[in-house]
Amino acid sequence: AKHTEGYEELVTATAETTPEWAEGITGVPAADIREVARLYATTRKAGIYYTLGITEHTHGTDNVYCLANLVLLTGHLGVPSAGMNPLRGQNNVQGANDAGATPVFYPGYQRVEDPVARQKFEAAWGVPLSPDPGLNLNVMMKAMAKGEIKGMYVMGEDIVLSEPNASRIEEGLNAIEFLVVQDIFLNETTRFANVVLPAACFAEKDGVFTNSDRRVQRVRQAVSPPGEARADWQILCEVARACGYPMPDYADPGEVYAEMAGLCTNFAGISHERLDREVAGLQWPCPDDNHPGTPTLHGDGPMRGKAPFQATFYRPSEELPDDEYPLLLSTGRTLYHYNAATQTRRSSGAIARQPENFIEMHRRDARKRGFADGELVKVVSRRGEVSARINVSPRMRPGCVWMPLHFGDANTNYLTNDAGDPTTQTAEYKVCAAEVRPVTEDT
Repeated sequence: AKHTEGYEELVTATAETTPEWAEGITGVPAADIREVARLYATTRKAGIYYTLGITEHTHGTDNVYCLANLVLLTGHLGVPSAGMNPLRGQNNVQGANDAGATPVFYPGYQRVEDPVARQKFEAAWGVPLSPDPGLNLNVMMKAMAKGEIKGMYVMGEDIVLSEPNASRIEEGLNAIEFLVVQDIFLNETTRFANVVLPAACFAEKDGVFTNSDRRVQRVRQAVSPPGEARADWQILCEVARACGYPMPDYADPGEVYAEMAGLCTNFAGISHERLDREVAGLQWPCPDDNHPGTPTLHGDGPMRGKAPFQATFYRPSEELPDDEYPLLLSTGRTLYHYNAATQTRRSSGAIARQPENFIEMHRRDARKRGFADGELVKVVSRRGEVSARINVSPRMRPGCVWMPLHFGDANTNYLTNDAGDPTTQTAEYKVCAAEVRPVTEDT
């Protein structure tokens, strides 16, 4: 009660959600749920570590709220090895968000709607800034498909391969008036580009990476970028100047970071020069040059007031199996490829181990449809179809199938649903209805 609020509302919201109720939805035995709950509650230091998957649902925000409720209920907060720890989906996602690569925040998580923050950044950058948040990526893709976006600048992402409902993405890219793609290799999205700007990869540039525990560390150039490739910050500066903005003449990325640190208390004590001395890096908040960094957050309680419990209510996924599409399809990544595989598809070792798309299926579902392990099949959903090979797997539950997202010649995201979470608009990559048919069948 000293550090939280909203407990009574949480109790009311969860009154009927017993372990037996959860077993009926998840298939996890109620006894196992109770055992895990007691183990988590009674362990002296217990941490929750979650990955991208639980957010890729139309109730992804509620999923995270529920984990936060567990942390607050048990008091596993403010001590080492405890708390709630999101393991970000890609390298330096934490650092990109810290720097303001989000539609709702300026650098340092200062809200776009906050007039004081906005005035500070307007003064620093010398331009008026909108008081309204920008568009989430999934919303942006839908707006592009409707013709509401005329131009787009894509950096370091193959949106044709990585975004859901890929047919709609391609429709939008065909209709858009001007597309710039900045990346280290040509990919599925560069096929639609008016301009391709060659970027340097991580080993070809200086800068910093920030990992999931807020640790900022230096990255140093090991080799020169090939051809006309340049570091992203150099490209952006030149594009801005060409568009008429008086971009400062930064000497190196350290000066760019210094500008951000001067506008954000959390990073004020971090600099490239200090990181060169502190080889293990620094964890923000680090408000001044003498501050040692902050290994553990919330040691003195919540940063602002009391931490609120979130009363959530169960909502099923947007699209569930039915008679026409009786399988539940989930998607994700594998050990041998990374994200859109822009890099790993060029690795002979990765391709030798995993050369093509596949669909994992329980043997009972494969037998019911007359499929053998390794057989080429057609996977269909309400949005599209792709061909893949059957991988009969003991990991799958009956009625569930799984596919990776790495293969441009058999793009799994032709199948996925772009319905978004109400709060974040993150798409529901993890659940959609599908069926598996012989490749000879007319679909």
